[in-house]
Amino acid sequence: MPDAVVTDGGALLGAETIGEAVHRVGRAFREAGLEAPELDALILVAEGAGVSLSTLLATPEHRLDADASRRIASYRARRLAREPVSRIIGRREFRGLALELSAATLDPRPATETVVETALDLVRQGVVRGGGMPRILDLGSGTGAILIALLAELPEASGVGTDIAPAALDVARRNAERHGVAERADFRCTDWMSGVTEVFDLVVANPPYIASRHIAALEPEVAQYDPRLALDGGEDGLAAYRGILGGVHRVLGPTGWLLLEVTPEAAGAVFELCRLQGLAPDAERPWLHTDLAGQPRCVAVRARW
Repeated sequence: MPDAVVTDGGALLGAETIGEAVHRVGRAFREAGLEAPELDALILVAEGAGVSLSTLLATPEHRLDADASRRIASYRARRLAREPVSRIIGRREFRGLALELSAATLDPRPATETVVETALDLVRQGVVRGGGMPRILDLGSGTGAILIALLAELPEASGVGTDIAPAALDVARRNAERHGVAERADFRCTDWMSGVTEVFDLVVANPPYIASRHIAALEPEVAQYDPRLALDGGEDGLAAYRGILGGVHRVLGPTGWLLLEVTPEAAGAVFELCRLQGLAPDAERPWLHTDLAGQPRCVAVRARW
């Protein structure tokens, strides 16, 4: 008797192939109006079947057993409830690094890679104190994405990541261990830089920047599944920036760099807050950096103390 599978309606039928599962799940996602139905189906069916994407594409005739079919049915239902694929599979690719996620962490997104790339460019240009061995402070570290990505590409750098959520820091520590940078990364539970006594060459952050009243209107993948603490930027979306800038003088060394992720709409306001705190752009470099879509995503300013 062939393995049984769970169909969309819950009935048990003969085993379907992995290719048939992709087609069926993709159709359901497409009918639900999801943004990338075919890609989501490929990833979730491969995950449920316990195979790589390359194996899935090379052997679409492979038949699924009952356990795999049940997993795929569960993943399908969760995605139709607008849970992000990355949260269903428990990880996100960020600059080639597979990062574990949890309910306590923000889901890192491509825009944040702009902060990493800007920091790496500054180090490569030789304008960061410490040369290739900078000390880095990552505020609101979450999964540890920014700090871990920088340490992975700067083998002599070291840094500290802070977060107010202990569960998020547990994830960050596991991610650092997985990617071989744990000995150079120290994760601490604190509010921004409270209690941090060291001085750093680079301070980086992807702070909460959504105005409180706008959170409910975000895509369900964000509003329902990202932790509100990682989204809520207060009444005008700038509260976290004010909090960071109010204490940055203690932790940013002379001529050190502060890099902040921003929304395109808030970039000018964030820059003005930086300027009022004695931070300014480098005369030979832009203060605003764009993502791959050409959208302003990172403000980079330098200490003038």
